[in-house]
Amino acid sequence: MSADGAAATDIILPPPRVEPDRGPPPHEKGPRVFLDYDQIELEAAYDQQVYQPNIVQVAKRWASNSARTRARLGEPTRISYGPTGIEQLDIFRAARERAPVFIFIHGGAWARGEAAIYHAPAEMFVHAGAHYVTPDFAWVQDVGGSLFPMADQVCRAIAWVYENAESFGGDRERIYVGGQSSGAHLAAVTLTADWVGEYGLPANPIKGGLCASGMYELAPVRLTARANYVKFTDDMVEKLSPIRHLDRLHAPLIVSCGTYETPEFQRQAREFAAAVKAAGKPVDFIVGDNYCHTELLETLCNPYGLLGATVLEQMGLAPR
Repeated sequence: MSADGAAATDIILPPPRVEPDRGPPPHEKGPRVFLDYDQIELEAAYDQQVYQPNIVQVAKRWASNSARTRARLGEPTRISYGPTGIEQLDIFRAARERAPVFIFIHGGAWARGEAAIYHAPAEMFVHAGAHYVTPDFAWVQDVGGSLFPMADQVCRAIAWVYENAESFGGDRERIYVGGQSSGAHLAAVTLTADWVGEYGLPANPIKGGLCASGMYELAPVRLTARANYVKFTDDMVEKLSPIRHLDRLHAPLIVSCGTYETPEFQRQAREFAAAVKAAGKPVDFIVGDNYCHTELLETLCNPYGLLGATVLEQMGLAPR
């Protein structure tokens, strides 16, 4: 027995952890600006840091894990897909020829992020027998505040992969696209793009999609502080809201969100998946219990993870 009477083998537990405050600050309810949100609540619902206190830590973890992936796999092949300096993509090659290709579109509120930060999932895909491609593209503030050039660059990156897949051992008939956050929005734009009219490709160059923690209807986003750097127009909201163009969706979808995400990112995911289902298109809606916005994507790095396993199943690949 110790001096205070406790047995030597007793386990002394730390005090229970107090969960940090999440959501908008206490305030007097103002006029409703969208659904039941006042302006303060709507701003918070599109600001990840309000609901994920560790978001900076997780971003640093993505960078360090991607560096560790490159240390094991080697540097990717970097190739230009367009005329400007930013229009380049990274390719991690699988060992076999005519392998399927997974193209990942990074997030960052359309205003930050780069391909190299999201190399971490490459190891899972390469070992499962798929090439992993991450394109870079412009940030919205560098193209006049318009999302149209970004969407076009991402589509042209996919078109380059389709037209040049054979050059790196890929099968252009098995191209899959995924994205997270604003990257999920851009991925959904590519999945509902006019590939025939705009890019001269078949209507369905993409055979499957992952839309993780994204936005699919821009009307409410236009009402937030994101409008300070994205110059939303009626035309942009109409043409780049994927939920409005499901008639052009030709690939099965995986739509996901975490239970610790903002209420708007959860609603957007839920309603997008419901709309796809109502349109008679195949969709899997994946909810990550106890995952925040940037944490859920980490499961894409694991063949048995929530997203990793689902994507490999969609691609017809078994875990190693």
